[in-house]
Amino acid sequence: MSGLIILLICLALISVGGVLIYNGLVQKRALVQNGWSDIEVQLKRRADLIPRLVDVVKAYAKHERDIFRDVVEARNAALSAGNDVGQRGAAEYKVAAETPKLLALKEDYPELKSNETFLDLQNELTETEDKIEMARRFYNGAVREMNIKVKSVPSNLVAGPFGFHVQPFFEIEPSDYASPDVSFD
Repeated sequence: MSGLIILLICLALISVGGVLIYNGLVQKRALVQNGWSDIEVQLKRRADLIPRLVDVVKAYAKHERDIFRDVVEARNAALSAGNDVGQRGAAEYKVAAETPKLLALKEDYPELKSNETFLDLQNELTETEDKIEMARRFYNGAVREMNIKVKSVPSNLVAGPFGFHVQPFFEIEPSDYASPDVSFD
């Protein structure tokens, strides 16, 4: 009889442990989803700012069509990349690489430097880039925590059967990433 009680207590402890691990995994997955949502909000904000910035610069630089086309194409590719983190990272890298070219046009058009709308949009874009970086750090931190939990014993024994998997990081090639060059001189 005492052996049965010990067995029941062990099963109860294992069940409670499994439930705690499962709940921890659910919490980590929610943080990853929240982080990705924050990134998407900022990427959408940047995507919305780019056409406005292009319109302002177009008024000053009618012959810079290649730059406008490249920036808009990169933006559209990023918007159509969907939720695949790897594809989205590559597409967003192209946006980050093309946008500084648009901002650099202010050097060729001194009157653009003093245009209030341009300066406001440039400032918003810079703030958005900073917010994207913060959201990316939060997301990658949540992914790191989730991946540790999914790979660690004993939580890996619960993770696999319940569909918890290693999540991809949202990465942009650090050696190639170019932040927009913004100066107000």
